[in-house]
Amino acid sequence: MKRKSTAASQSSAFNSTTLAILAGVFILGIGVGIGFSTTANSSIENVASREVIDRSAPNPDICAQYGASAIVSDTRIFVTLNPFTVYVTQPRMQPGCVLRSNNWAILESRKLVTSEQVRECKNRMNTFGYTNALENSPEIDCLYQTEADKNRFFNQPGTGAPPAETGKF
Repeated sequence: MKRKSTAASQSSAFNSTTLAILAGVFILGIGVGIGFSTTANSSIENVASREVIDRSAPNPDICAQYGASAIVSDTRIFVTLNPFTVYVTQPRMQPGCVLRSNNWAILESRKLVTSEQVRECKNRMNTFGYTNALENSPEIDCLYQTEADKNRFFNQPGTGAPPAETGKF
């Protein structure tokens, strides 16, 4: 009778060891697969993370300290009236920066905007944004900020509210 119990004992030990090894390989495979699928590709073709956008912004250090990096999309729209047709150009995407309204002095001190432009932009409760580095003839525009309550990205279930300091420019 001892022979049967020894054989049964070795068979169950072999099955437990095999199952443990297979479970370990399975878990390792899942971990490696997740690692490969979530690795950020920071090439020019893939602008999928905030870090890539922040690094690409003109004057990234100034932009991070006094505003926020942005993706700027330039699109032109042509409307004909006879016949009525709307034509849209392919958007030109480029990195940009949006300054907080209390940091406009950076643009004024470098003589990139006049006090008249600042007054007009401030009267419309807007802010400034720019493309190209501040040292290399930046293209500066007065921007209008849309209302956050109309942004459908903020109303997704499971997403938190944006940080308070990023809400108003």
